[in-house]
Amino acid sequence: MRQIFVSEAKTVGASTEVERIKQAYQQYDEANLASRLWSTVNRGNQTIVSERTSKLHDLLAETGFLPLNTHRILDVGCGNGDVLASCLTWGARPENLHGVELLENRVIAAKQRHPNINFELGNAEHLPYPDSYFDLVMFFTVFSSILDPAMRRHVAAESIRILKPGGAIVWYDFRYRNRRNPHTRPMTKDDIIELFPHFHLKLAPVTLLPPLARRLGLFTNYLYPLLATIAPLRTHLIGLLVKSTSDCLK
Repeated sequence: MRQIFVSEAKTVGASTEVERIKQAYQQYDEANLASRLWSTVNRGNQTIVSERTSKLHDLLAETGFLPLNTHRILDVGCGNGDVLASCLTWGARPENLHGVELLENRVIAAKQRHPNINFELGNAEHLPYPDSYFDLVMFFTVFSSILDPAMRRHVAAESIRILKPGGAIVWYDFRYRNRRNPHTRPMTKDDIIELFPHFHLKLAPVTLLPPLARRLGLFTNYLYPLLATIAPLRTHLIGLLVKSTSDCLK
C-alpha cells in the first residue's frame, strides 16, 4: 500500500475504513499516479530511494540486525513487493520474507515480480501468524493512509503481537500533512509513541520534499544533498522501533 501524492481527490463514500482505503487506491491506480509521479527514471526519485535504502542499512547495522539471513521479515502493505525483495541484498532468505497487502491486484503483481517470496491478501488488523513470529515488521507509508484511529490501533497491536521481544518495527512515513490529498494524514513522533508506547525509537528525518526532488533534473546530485540540509524540507521519518525484551503485549 505504498503512499503517493494526489492532486485531486474524489469524495469516497465508504462504509468502513477498509473500503475507503480500497477506493482511494483504486482512484490512484485509475489516474496512473504511481507511474507518473514515481517514475524510476526520474533522478529525484532514484535519489529518494537510494538515500532511504542507505539510511535503513545503517540503522539495521547499528542495531545488530545485519545480516538478515536468520531473520523472519513481514512487510505490511507490501505493494508490488519491491521493498521487501530488497532485503535479499542484505542476506535475507526468500522463505523468511512475507508480505501482506489489502489490494488483490497488488498481491498478484507482487507474486509475478517475486515468485520466490510469500505474499498474502489480507487486512493487517488480523494477521495469520503466531505470536512473536517475526524479527522485523516493515511499515512503509502505511499508517498515514489509515484515517480511522481504531484501525491504526488494531494494526499496531497486531504488529506488536507477532513481533519477537527484541525485534523491531521498520518505519518510513510522512511527518507532514499533504493538503492536496485528503486520503492521508501525517504521522508525527508523538503519534508513533502513542501506537508503540514501550518501544525504543531510533528515528531520523529523511527524504527531500518529493515534488521538489523530482524537479531537480541534471542538478539532482548537487542540489538534493544541499537542500536536504534544510530540516523542514525533509518530509518523512525513517527508523526502527525496537520492542522491549521485558514488556509483552497483554
